[in-house]
Amino acid sequence: MRRSRRLTTALVCAVALGVACAADAVAASGPYVVVYKDSVLDPTATTNQLQTKYGFNARFDYSSALKGFAATLTDVQRTSLSVDPAVAYVAGDKPVSASGLVPVVSGETVPPGVRRVGAATLTQAHQSANGAVAVIDSGVDLKNTDLNAVSGTNCVTTGTAAQDDNGHGSNVAGVLAAKDTGSTLTGVAPGTKIYAVKVLNSRATGTLSQIICGMDWVTANAAALNIKVANMSIEGSGSNDSNCGGTNNDAWHKAICRSVAAGVTYVVSAGNAKAGFASTIPAAYPEVLTTTAMSDTDGLAGAKGAAPSCKSGEKDDSYGTYSNYAVSSTDIAHTIAAPGTCVVGDKIGGGTTTYYGTSQAAPHVAGTVALCLGSGGIAGPCSGLAPAQIVSKIRSDAAGYATLSNGFTGDPLRPITGKYFGYLDAAGLY
Repeated sequence: MRRSRRLTTALVCAVALGVACAADAVAASGPYVVVYKDSVLDPTATTNQLQTKYGFNARFDYSSALKGFAATLTDVQRTSLSVDPAVAYVAGDKPVSASGLVPVVSGETVPPGVRRVGAATLTQAHQSANGAVAVIDSGVDLKNTDLNAVSGTNCVTTGTAAQDDNGHGSNVAGVLAAKDTGSTLTGVAPGTKIYAVKVLNSRATGTLSQIICGMDWVTANAAALNIKVANMSIEGSGSNDSNCGGTNNDAWHKAICRSVAAGVTYVVSAGNAKAGFASTIPAAYPEVLTTTAMSDTDGLAGAKGAAPSCKSGEKDDSYGTYSNYAVSSTDIAHTIAAPGTCVVGDKIGGGTTTYYGTSQAAPHVAGTVALCLGSGGIAGPCSGLAPAQIVSKIRSDAAGYATLSNGFTGDPLRPITGKYFGYLDAAGLY
């Protein structure tokens, strides 16, 4: 399933590598993301002028996470725009997908993963975080009373609420912030306000232009709505150019950098290809906190839990065999681990679903970041820090807490040669 959602060779050549391909040069009209130069002061006015000049209709107008727009362009329009004085580059739109897999079973009140990272015990849980979290996904079930979720924006069907029609986003939101009511389950940061940002459709797939649409909304509204954290359990093909996309014409990377500069900390999934995540984005971007997956079935250290029920071949307190991992020192520097196997989250319409994948590991960490910023009206140790400092602190605190007895097989104290999964997230510290 994941393989069918990867980019074609031509698109990888044009977008991920930032070079022109022969096939791309003669391609028929198609969807593109046009990125303006930083010197453009009023991107909306510029888009209106270019629409009149070149005769296209922009689907999305970006002004916060990115300056530019998305539109279907003919070859002539694309060529003309690529040399327009206002334009930095024109990138092909590309498919992305949720990093999680299919739901398999139902859950319990306090999931093992939430207990394993120290966010709750069988009898106690954290208070809600002070700030809000954006879940950039398939939407969130806005009618689910177990979630404090409101609609942010819908980039799939514009003008409508960001209601989940797949289930992936609701599961992620539940792991992150399900209320402490005792009726369904408890999230890492219970009751924290969630802004649903819908960029994936009912099949949990989407496009680059939709991703940037969602990020643009988050960036524009972060200050006013107190959005401090964004969870993005999404993956596509690409790489890090160490230049915020300026070298390889990566609009997604540029949007990440601008949104991070606006004060939003991004927690993302590493991907589920059993490989180094250097070729998976946004996981490869050094500005984000990339989350790998491990397995925990009893909420305790010690590897005494039963084998995960929803995924064969996995072991309690061991790295997820399906999980991507870091290899280079650059990737290692922004990697952390969290439970991702058979993780219980909220279900559309009520009740619970269980997924496995790095998609489910990421919201454990996003909830941890939210708690570190502060909860229950009290400022936390991450309060006042910039996103890069928060990434560093979350990782260093996890490393400082780790021991041979409370970690997992595959962490840096019990490493797997050539595969860096990171230290286990330590939400209990906050």
